[in-house]
Amino acid sequence: MKTSIMVGGATHTDMQSMVEFVQHAERLGVDYAWSAEGWSQDAVTSLAYLAGQTKRIILGTGIMQISARAPSMMAMTALSLHDLSGERFVLGLGTSGPQVVEGLQGVPFHAPLTRLKETVDIIRMAFRGEKLRYEGKFHTLPRPGGEGKALRLDHKPVDIPIFLATLAPKALEYTGAMADGWLGTSFSPECPEAHLAYIRKGAEAAGRKLSDISLHTGCVVVLGDNVEELIDMRKPSVAFSMGAMGSATANFYNAAFQRAGFEDDAKAIQQLWIDGKRKEAAERVPDAMVTQFGAVGTPDMIRKRFQKYKDVGIDGLTLRIEAADHAKRMSDLEQVMDVVGSIEK
Repeated sequence: MKTSIMVGGATHTDMQSMVEFVQHAERLGVDYAWSAEGWSQDAVTSLAYLAGQTKRIILGTGIMQISARAPSMMAMTALSLHDLSGERFVLGLGTSGPQVVEGLQGVPFHAPLTRLKETVDIIRMAFRGEKLRYEGKFHTLPRPGGEGKALRLDHKPVDIPIFLATLAPKALEYTGAMADGWLGTSFSPECPEAHLAYIRKGAEAAGRKLSDISLHTGCVVVLGDNVEELIDMRKPSVAFSMGAMGSATANFYNAAFQRAGFEDDAKAIQQLWIDGKRKEAAERVPDAMVTQFGAVGTPDMIRKRFQKYKDVGIDGLTLRIEAADHAKRMSDLEQVMDVVGSIEK
C-alpha cells in the first residue's frame, strides 16, 4: 500500500520543519507528499521548493483550488512543477467549498462539478499539446468577441496524472470516469461503499474498472496507549469538520459522514456548531466518528486499522500524523512506517 504525508494547511509547521519532515519521510520510504491549500499557504510554492530538496518522493497538490486560477494557468503551473521535480509531480484538483471560494476568491460557488469537468478538459488539452479552443459554461477559449486566438502552451506533450478530491456522489462518479486517482477524505473502511460505490459506477459507465483508479484517502493517525484520551482529543476536529467545513447547506464532509451511517450525529453536531456551541458540538461526537475514520491507539491497533483500509480496496493512505510537536511527529512517522511494512500483502 502506498503512503503519503501532508504539508501546509492544518499542519501549521514552519518551512524548516516542513522540509525536515518531508526529507525524513522520503528516507523512510513514504511515496507521496501532498501540499494542502485552504486559507493559509498555497499548494504550489512549497512543492517548487521541495522539488529541489528531495530526490525520490512524488510531489502533488492536495489540492489546487480550481476557482482560484484559470485552467490554462493550472496547466502551466503543473508543467513547471513537472519539470522542476524531474517528472515527480501529480496534479491534485478540487472544488473546495463555498466559504473559501466565495469568501476568499470572490467567485460564486455555482455548479462546482461542471467547473471541475471543464477545468480537467482544458488542462488535458494543454498537456496533449493542443490549441486551447473550448466552449463551456464557465470557460470559453479564446474569449468571444476579443482579439485573442487559440494558443497552445510552449511545452512538449506530457502525461501528468490528475487526481481529484471529491466527496459528493456525482463528483465521485466523475472521478471514476475520468481521473487517474482519487484523493479521499471522510472515508471509513467500515462503510467503504459510501464513496467507492459511486466511483465504481462512474468507472464502469466509462468502460473502466475501479482498479484503474488509484484510491488514496486521508487517515488521521494518533499513536499512544491511552486510547480513550486520544479519542477525546480528536473530537473537536471532527466537530469542526461537521460544522465549519462548508456552509449550513453545503458541507460535503458532513454529507459523507451521513452516508456512512452517522446521519443523526452529523446533523446534530453541525447544528450545535452553527449555534455557537462549540464545546457541546465536540462532546456530541460519538467515539465511532473518531475510531472508524482513522487509526488511533497502539502500533498493533494502528496495523489492524491499516489492514482494514487495504482489505476494502484502498491502495494509498495519506498519513495525517497528529503529534504534540515536530520531534514527536518525526518519531511517530517512523513507527507508523514500520507498521505499514508489516501489513499483509
